[in-house]
Parts: sequence; structure tokens; C-alpha cells
Amino acid sequence: MSDATTGEREWLEADGLGGFASGTARCVRTRRYHALLLHAAKPPGNRWLLVNGVEAWLERDDERIALTAQRYASGVVTGEATAARASFAHEPWPRWTWKLPDGTQVMHECHARHGSPVVVLRWRVEGAPRGTRLCVRPLLSGRDPHALHHANETFRFDAERLGAAIGWKPYPGVPGVLALADADYEHAPDWYWRFLYERERERGLDHVEDLASPGVFRWDLSRPEAVLVLAADTPQMRPCFAEKSARGLALRLSTSEKRRRAAFSDPLGRAADAYLVRRDVGLTVIAGYPWFGDWGRDTFIALRGLCLASGRLDDARRILVQWAGAVSLGMLPNRFPDSGDTPEYNSVDASLWYVVVVGEWFEAMRGAARRVAARERIALRAAVEAILTGYERGTRFGIRMDDDGLLASGEPGVQLTWMDAKVGDWVVTPRTGKAVEIQALWVNALDVGAKLAGRGSETTATRWGELRDRARTAFVSRFWNESRGCLYDVVDMGHVPGVVDDSLRPNQLFAVGGLPVPLLDGIRARAVVDLVERELLTPLGPRSLAPGEPGYAPHYAGGVRERDGAYHQGTVWPWLMGSFVDAWLAVRGDVAEARAEAAARFLPPLRAHLHEAGLGHVSEIADADPPYTPNGCPFQAWSVGELQRIERALRATPVRATASREREATTIRG
Repeated sequence: MSDATTGEREWLEADGLGGFASGTARCVRTRRYHALLLHAAKPPGNRWLLVNGVEAWLERDDERIALTAQRYASGVVTGEATAARASFAHEPWPRWTWKLPDGTQVMHECHARHGSPVVVLRWRVEGAPRGTRLCVRPLLSGRDPHALHHANETFRFDAERLGAAIGWKPYPGVPGVLALADADYEHAPDWYWRFLYERERERGLDHVEDLASPGVFRWDLSRPEAVLVLAADTPQMRPCFAEKSARGLALRLSTSEKRRRAAFSDPLGRAADAYLVRRDVGLTVIAGYPWFGDWGRDTFIALRGLCLASGRLDDARRILVQWAGAVSLGMLPNRFPDSGDTPEYNSVDASLWYVVVVGEWFEAMRGAARRVAARERIALRAAVEAILTGYERGTRFGIRMDDDGLLASGEPGVQLTWMDAKVGDWVVTPRTGKAVEIQALWVNALDVGAKLAGRGSETTATRWGELRDRARTAFVSRFWNESRGCLYDVVDMGHVPGVVDDSLRPNQLFAVGGLPVPLLDGIRARAVVDLVERELLTPLGPRSLAPGEPGYAPHYAGGVRERDGAYHQGTVWPWLMGSFVDAWLAVRGDVAEARAEAAARFLPPLRAHLHEAGLGHVSEIADADPPYTPNGCPFQAWSVGELQRIERALRATPVRATASREREATTIRG
């Protein structure tokens, strides 16, 4: 059962560094990742979950009224009655309002500050009887966000006085926590035992945790507002906590953050901004919150909507240049581990998506009449050339251009395409050979290489152009499945000539739409789009496999093996709606009437979904069968990016086919 069905919608406050605060609208933590302060010590990696939450209550005399709800493994849920009476809003940041039986009204809000590992918590209490106090206990762990914390004798409860602030350093080698409050602090160490995380239990994972609370902050409510500012103890934050007034620090942080958010034209654009984070001196993209880091494939797919569609060309440049330096043997990493270990070069499509987006960025710069600096032009062209050359000659995992000009890839037991679920030695969707979307990406990448070669490199341009045309011709002759009126998903499967996989999947859409250069047009293109719409399309995007196909999984649920087994066996992927809408328009001539129909049919369900699961965002996946319950990661970069991209595209002036062909023939100049 998902958060959408239980009403436990989730909120996210990202800090622009890879850290964040997150939780549920009902205040109950349901995931190991839910936190008030999750800090990326080496942005966007080396993450530490520092403050999991708080226990907050009002007290007067012997009465205690809970303002937070906690779920324990014993089945006890504390504070649930109060929390159930709360109203919730997530704009401009999460805000709860309680109306208590005695007429007291409590408003609580929290927000992160972009660019800083800090969160502001604010309570406003009105109508409380004299003598009422607000009490807040921070709940700490200091752990890897993917792990769980348990009571132990090494946790350091000691509090350090830093002027008006308090500092805690729970474990050696783990960032400390700073706290500033206009309140009395009582040092009262205690363990809170056996919190239960329902979503982890549903996923068949460890789901019980102990948290440590060093002490209690108490406000006498002589003023109606109470403020607590929490931050990672870093050289950047220490000077801020020299401030004597928590209200003064919170006011500065809140005012600047509200001003920053108001600069976005719509909430979706503001949601998109959460995924752009710092890496070294450049930028990268967090694939999704709360558990993903920056993944190559996700970064480049998402970048098209997060940056190019919204005109954030400088941000796109910083991301592309940052990644250009990571090319190795013609490949870009598919993942930078959180711990900062060696990048993982285990994807055939991440590098190709990079080349495609580099080409689109140059086009966008040219369309905006902006020049590209010589140093960056050289770096990007060199990265593109290295990728194409590496793929042509052959690189890791059997990735190589075959004699027919198409791109082969894969070794037994390895999954290199985006359908990458694997459980132990079980590769759930083996696609070794020549996968359909990889050929579409390869042709498009070769097209970019031909155009990027520039003046003085006519030989290189001709070479890539000839390989592009050769691959395109081979694709048309080899991938058409006459019996089903669509494209094969894989040919030469297992590197055996002539063996095909005719599973009906959405990957074939990229041969028609979703990329600048289509490989299929006319009657065949229309047949592909019509079949995908009829058999695969749901309100939140295409299914990954058609109902009735062997292995079709209608629901994504259960333990790790069950979920990974269903991941690409029917499960809906909202990011694929971008390529579907592109393809749907392409076979209808991309005219104003078609755009209006597409906007009316395909956008409203995704817009409604912004209020269902990860509030303001689009989920990673959804169930394949009705009611298409959202699932997986609730805040997914490429899902948000593709929605933003197709929304912008549907509002743009239709591009006539002749203009498109003219643009195809134009060499990209710096």
C-alpha cells in the first residue's frame, strides 16, 4: 500500500547541495530517509542523516498535548489524535495548523535554505491559556541515510555551548549539529526506542530504529512565535550561529529563501530547481529524492526539461562541462557513489544521452543568439568525439559498433540499458545485443558529432555523417516487426545474429519521438504510436511492458526481489510520457490542433498527480493496472523534467516539417 492510498503524502525541502528535509503531511515518519536535517558533506555525496525529527508538545501544569505523531514497533502511535486534526499546505514550504479543543491554535512550518545545510522550524501559538509552554526534543542519529540507527553506548550526548547556540557531536567522523533557539535548553539525554517505518516494512527491509535526544528546548510563549534553527556544524554555518537571536537568524534565512522561490514563474519550475545541486565547482542533477544520488543517464534525460526547456542555459553548461571531465574509454559514469568511491561505468546509454543533450544545448545557445566560450566549446566537442570514437572502436561490456553500423552492447549477467533491474545474478530484463532505443540514441549521437565537427574538420563531420546514415538504413531494415506492426525491442539478442525480442515495450517510441532525429516516419511510425497508445499508455505514462506479455506485473509491491522483478515488467514510468507526446505529435504533423488535443488529454493527469504523492513533484513509477498507484521514489528528476519539457513544447509555436529538415542540415557553430 502506497503513501497515495494511505493519505501519507510526502513533502521535500532540498538545500541545493544534495541534502534535504522530508517527511509526510501527517507528520509521521514512514521512511528511513525522512529527516529534518540530511547533510551532504561533500556535495552531493557523503550524505549523513543528522536530525531525524522532533518530538513537540504543549505543556501546562500536568497536561501534555502532542503536536507530533510517532509510530512505534509495538503498534502504539503517539500524538495521532492531534495530528489527525491538522490542516496542511506545502506552498511556499510545509506548514501545519492545529486547532485544539480548548481554542488554542498552533501553526508550524519548516523550510531549508538553498545553498546551506540549515533548516528553520517555526511555531506560532495563539489563544493558549496562561502558563502554557512549547517543548521540543530533537531526535538525532548521525548515520548513513540508507542504514538504520540503534541505541548504543558510544553515542555522545554532550552539549557544547557556542554563545547562544548549542552544538552536539554524536560520533567521531560524523558532522555535528548546531541548534539555535530563543528558548531555555535543558540537557536531558534520553533514548527513544523502536520507531517503526511503515514504508520500509512494506518493502521487506529493516524498519525499526532507535533515536537519541540530548535535551529539551522550552518556550514560555510570552511571545507567540517560537523558532528553532538546526544546521550541520560546518565552517560555513558556524559564523551564522554567532547570531544571538534565533528569530533574527530565522528571519534572514526565511526572507531570502522566500524571495528566491518567488522568482520562479510556476511551482513546477520551483520543483525542478530542487534537483540541480553543486558538484565541485560545477553542477549536477540528483536523480531523485530521498535515496538517489547523481546518475549519468538520469542527469542528461532530466536536464532537457529542468534546464533547456526553461532557458537555464548557464546551468546546463555547468552540468555538461562538469561531466565532460569524467569520460573514460569513451564512457561516462552511470553513477557517482554517495561515499565518493570510484564512479561506476556500467551504462551504454548515459554517454549517448550526454551527446544528444550537448547537441541540443548548442542549438539552444544558437537560438538564443548567445556565444559559447572557446574553452567550453573545445571541452564539449572533445567529450563528444571521445564518446563516439570509443563506441565505434569498442569499449567496456562489449559496447561496439557492429558491421551493420548499429550499436551492440552487453555481456552475460550485466544490464546496461535503462531497464536495469537486477537481483543477485538475475538480470530481470536481459537486453544484450542491439536494443531499439540504443540505436535511436546512437544515430542521434552520430548526427551531433557530424554537426559539432565545425570548420576545419570536414573529414570528421563526413565520417560521423556517413556512419549515421549507415546505421539509420540498417535500423529500418532490421527492426521492423511485420507480424505485430511495430519495432522489435532487441535484435541479435545475446549477440546471436537473427535472434529477436518482440516484447511490446515503449522503448520503440524513441525511434519516432523524444529525440531530434527520428528513425521511422510515415505509416510505420503511425502504427508504432497507435499500438503504444492502445496497449501501453496509462494516465501517468506508458507501461514498460504490455498486458498479456510473459512476465507482466500489474503491481509494484513486496520485498526487494518482487519489486525489482516488476520494475520493468509493466510498471508505468512517467518520464516516458515525454517521448510519447513527441511521437504522438510527430505522426500528426505537429500542428496547433494536435498540440491542443495533446495538452487536453495527456497533461491533466500528470498535473493532478502533483498533489498525490511527492507534493509538487512527479513520482518515479506507478502501478501498471488501475488505479495506477504512484510508487517508487516520490520525487524523481526525469519525471519532473519531462513534464516541464512537454508542457513548454505544447505551448510553443508548431514547427513545420520543412523547417525541421532545414535545421537538421545545419552545422552547429559555437
